[in-house]
Order: sequence, then C-alpha cells, then structure tokens
Amino acid sequence: MSAVNANKWTFKMTPTRYVLAALGLLGAVLMLYRLVFGLGSATNLNDHWPWGLWIGFDVLTGVALAGGGYSTCLLVHVLRVKKFTPIARSAMLTSLIGYLLVMAGLFMDIGRWFNFWRPFVSWGYTSVLFEVFWCVSLYTMIQLLEFGEIATEKVQKPWHGFFKKIMPVLFIIGIVLPTLHQSSLGSLYVIEVGKLYPLWWSMLLPVFFLMSSFFVGPAMVTVETLLGSRAHGHKVDLGVLQSLIKVSGYLMLVYLVLKIVDLYYRGATGLVFGGNLESNMFLLEMVAGIIIPLIICFTPGLRKTTAGLATFSVLVVAGVIINRMNVVFTGMAKSSGGFYFPSFIEWAVSIGLVATGVLGYLFIVENFNILQGHQTGAKPLVKEKKATNQAVKYSA
Repeated sequence: MSAVNANKWTFKMTPTRYVLAALGLLGAVLMLYRLVFGLGSATNLNDHWPWGLWIGFDVLTGVALAGGGYSTCLLVHVLRVKKFTPIARSAMLTSLIGYLLVMAGLFMDIGRWFNFWRPFVSWGYTSVLFEVFWCVSLYTMIQLLEFGEIATEKVQKPWHGFFKKIMPVLFIIGIVLPTLHQSSLGSLYVIEVGKLYPLWWSMLLPVFFLMSSFFVGPAMVTVETLLGSRAHGHKVDLGVLQSLIKVSGYLMLVYLVLKIVDLYYRGATGLVFGGNLESNMFLLEMVAGIIIPLIICFTPGLRKTTAGLATFSVLVVAGVIINRMNVVFTGMAKSSGGFYFPSFIEWAVSIGLVATGVLGYLFIVENFNILQGHQTGAKPLVKEKKATNQAVKYSA
C-alpha cells in the first residue's frame, strides 16, 4: 500500500464537492432547527406514523448498507480469504462512516433528545430497541478503535503498535455485534403480527434482515470501489470484485429459496400476484433486487464486465433499500391508517447526512492509506512500477 505523505493534509475542492458541502451544511442547520423546535415542527410524523424517514432510511436501511464492514472483516481476517485484502480497509471505512450517520439519524428521531444518555443507565433489557441501541453504540466504538490502526500510521505514531496488537480482539467483537443488532432490527417487526402485511411479516424476519445485511455488504463495497476508482484514478482488480459478488450471489440464492419456502409454509404465496400495491412492491423488491442480480452473478459473460459488476451491485443495494422501505412503510400502510410523507426538513437532513458521509470518505481516502495502489496527491504508478520491475528483471 502506497505511503501517504505524513505531514501534508490535502482535500481538493471540486464543483461536485462544493455541492456536497452545501447539502451537508443545509442538513446541519436543519438538524439544529429540529433540536431547538422539536419533531412536530420539523417532521410530518404523527400518532399513526411515529417512525418515518429517519428510522426507515437513516437507521434500518443505513445499518444494512453499512454491513460491508463486518462481512469483509469476516472474510479477510477470520476466514483468511486473502484475495479480498485490497478492499478490506475501504469496506471498513465505509461501514464506520455509515454507522456514524446511523447514530446521527437515530439521535434526530429521539423525541426528547436531551435524554439520549438514559439507556446507558436505565437497563430495559427486555426491550429489543435497548439491545439495538447498545449493540449499535458498541459496534460504532469498536470501529473507531479499528480505525485507530490506520490513523496512527500518520498521526500519533507511537500508538500504532498498541492498535496493531488489539486488532484481533476488535475484529472478533466487531463481527459478533453486527449479527446481533442486524437481526434484532427484524425482530422489531416480528411483534407487528397482524399489522405488517403477510408478504413481509414472518418469524424469520430476523434471519432475513441478517442475511440481507451480509449479502448487500459486498455489493455496497463494489459500488464504492468502482466510484472510488473513478474519483481517485486508482486501478481496480476486477477479479477481486467478481469473487466478492459471488459471495453475495450464493447467499442471495439461499435467501430466495428461504423466502419462497416461508411464503408457502405461511400460505401467503397467493398474495404475491394479487395486483395491489403491496404485491407489486414485493415483486419489484424480489425481481429487481434478487432475481436479476442472481442472473448476472451466475452468468460469467455478464459478471466479468465492469458494467455487469456495477449493475449487479446497484440492483442489490436498491433491492435492500426497497425491502426496508416496504417493511417500514408499504407493509404497515393499511394497519397504520392516516397518511405520512416526509417533510422537506426530513429529506434535507437525510440527504445532508449522506453528503457529509461522502465528503468524509473522500477526505480520509486522500489523507490515509485506504486504497491499495493509490497514492495521495498523485496518480497511481501501477504501470510505471510494472515496467520498472520488468526492466530490473531483464537487466539482471
């Protein structure tokens, strides 16, 4: 991995980054407004819809999309699949930023936000939300400690040895914790029996949430790797990404079979082609987010192209987003009654958080050793290095 200039901090502003900065600033201002004037003045939440965009997208969806960290960590550091090492750091960085944004979104949704500290001292251990709160908080802290190994390569270097020594312990804890809260987020809706539409309600919801968080991880890593390669000009090993999406593909295949068996066992298969909004959204989720990506994954001619990799990954990510939105909104619409559509402030805060996360990722990539073959402040020298190595070999 190329060395990063130990003394120089760089972050070149471009038109796109100015737009992201403006969106992030707007989101920050509106977050402050929400904290001062309350949920009622900032959101369209009501007694029928106490959970809206900030929970549905920022938290439930955000936690799933940030699953690339623990899935990649499992593959690289526990199962020792070394071919995935080049993307390990970027995957874990994306996950860290994702969880920080999840915590921010969750904080925005707390009615009396100044009481955010109470779960630390008031142990409601029979509550699923209590378990989710603790697991997400602890996992975010673990990821910050894991980032310490990268950070101390440039700053506070005397601490680098300490962080390297504790990394194995952090890896193990950092794999266990997500399996708990990823599944527990599904458990939140198991208790909605009779309220959540049968196409989504299932006793297997915790399993489905956990599996989807794992198979969307490699897809999310592929998306950000391809985008990062364009933004920073580093070379991407397509062979690594092809192997990575096959991991997703095999788990998605199991997920699909389990979904079909579950629907048949519960007698809900007749609802799939009902022609109503719920059935159409379910079909969109399954066809666009599962079946088409599976066809791409197991068709070598499609999987081995950059376009195929990008299409697979975007569809899988979109499929998981649709799934979470279906569970939170589509599946609960009839039983909840009333009407809810996110306010401008809700949209602006969510978009601002995403924009801030993208800027944070770009800044860290440009100043720390994250991308293999990428040198901060310069174009990658992959071809030049190969030519030099060949010249040395022949001259010898």
